Amino acid sequence: MTLRAQALLFDNDGTLVSSLASVDRCWTRWAGEYGVGAEDFARVGLHGRPAAEIAADLLPADLVPAAVARIEELEVADVPGGGVELLPGTLEFLGALPADRWAVVTSATRRLAEARLGAVGILPKTMVTADEVTRGKPDPEPYLLAARALGVAPADCVVFEDAPAGLLAGRAAGMTTVALATTHTAAELDADLVVGDLSALAALVTDGGVEISVRS
Repeated sequence: MTLRAQALLFDNDGTLVSSLASVDRCWTRWAGEYGVGAEDFARVGLHGRPAAEIAADLLPADLVPAAVARIEELEVADVPGGGVELLPGTLEFLGALPADRWAVVTSATRRLAEARLGAVGILPKTMVTADEVTRGKPDPEPYLLAARALGVAPADCVVFEDAPAGLLAGRAAGMTTVALATTHTAAELDADLVVGDLSALAALVTDGGVEISVRS
């Protein structure tokens, strides 16, 4: 199977890098500070959603701004201690792409995303973060903003995601979707193509765009 695109849009955590251990540590500490129980987290879901939306689901409105600032502080501080690691195939796949043909689209804040990506040597030319959107994934707004920033029609974009919320966002934006089974099973992921991680894929840049194929 070969997909063709003018632009490639990547989620970050669970797609390019893994910071799940860090997320668990930091949100567990945050929950203790704010009196949030495990059953509350199970109810709202964490992965692939902006911290501001998660906090708003769990806390009174007057506590949300300080709570969002606190979780960002905890997660940024955790990065130097091994809070992020590259997922297989990330550097090779991104290295095959021109800088103006791809973007990172993340539910993290810009400060946190830059800290995590910088720690593993990834410096995207274009990035859309929670700071730039009014509605996070599964709303299509983040991916539509990224397409606009790259000057590419949504139909000519391919989205790479590990989370159902992100895949919903990509589909709602009218984009082709590739799911990476790094944090969910393949059966849980609804996409045009499902693979284990980026190491399963090859990218070929042509005059007409980028061709994405599954390695044999």
